This record gives sequence, structure tokens and C-alpha cells, in this order.
Amino acid sequence: MGAGLFWGAFLLLLGIALIIKVVFNVDFPVFKVLVGIFLILLGIKVLFGRVLIPSHHFEPEDTIFNERVYDNPETGKEYTVLFAKGVYDFTNVDLDKGSFHAKVSTVFGGTQIIIPRDKPVRIKADAVFAGAELPDGNTAVFGTTIYESDSWSPDTAAIDIKVDVVFGGVQVIRR
Repeated sequence: MGAGLFWGAFLLLLGIALIIKVVFNVDFPVFKVLVGIFLILLGIKVLFGRVLIPSHHFEPEDTIFNERVYDNPETGKEYTVLFAKGVYDFTNVDLDKGSFHAKVSTVFGGTQIIIPRDKPVRIKADAVFAGAELPDGNTAVFGTTIYESDSWSPDTAAIDIKVDVVFGGVQVIRR
């Protein structure tokens, strides 16, 4: 379940509610109902330590209503943090086989990305009503910012991370 599925379902429900309101003249408080469902699911999570959807329905790269640490993220994967906290440690990435590519999407959550000091790293962060703190002091609240380490060069193998954050926070730390 990625951010696309979440926002797609949300927009679909919102569209259906608008059609029902306009065509059938039925007044249905969609936003209040969606907020109510979210609070119920959050309450179940707090009370019982799990959500109604069993965790085996999620992909291993998804962190939803949970907290997870990824010590060895894999290249080519897309990681999602939704109403959760994710920690991604890229310090052990091996660049002997070529560049490493990953995508980390955060929606209504917090993410910490740990990058190595001694390897070339490029991070492109897109933020919408969110915060993305990069190691060089740049931040993105609404828009795009790019971080390139001193050793980064377009013609060498590097760690390339794409970060999307919506209504959340991402912090990138060098170690």
C-alpha cells in the first residue's frame, strides 16, 4: 500500500460524494466521516497494538501505523511510511556493483535517513506541507530541494535517493 493508493482512494471517495451531492441532492459530510474512520482506526491501533488490516497484507517496504528500522535497504525499492516512523540506514551500501537507487515516501509520518560521509550521495526531496531537512542545512517545506555530497559526480557510482514527503517530516543525517 503506497501513498498513491491512499491518495487515490481518498480522491475517489471525495469524487463519489460530490457526485451524490450534486446529482441526487443528498448532503453527506464526507470529510467528517473520513476523519472519523481514521480516528477509529487510530484508536484500535492504540488499544490493541494493531490495525484492522493484518500486517501480512502490507509489502515488506511499507511502514503503516508502526515504527520500523531498515538497516540494509535494497536498491531499486520504493519504501513507504504512512502514519508511522521509518529509519533508513544507507551507511552499509556497496557501490562496487554500481549506483544505488531508492525512493522513500512519507505521508503523515516521520522518516530519518542516515547516509555515509565517505560515499557520494545525491538526494532529491519533494515536500508538500511538510519538512525535509538535508545535511547541508537546506530545507524544503513546499517544493523541491537537492543535496549532493562533496564527492558526488554524475559519472561515478553513487547513492541516489528520491524523497517525497506530504504532511510529514524527513531528516537526513550524515554518519
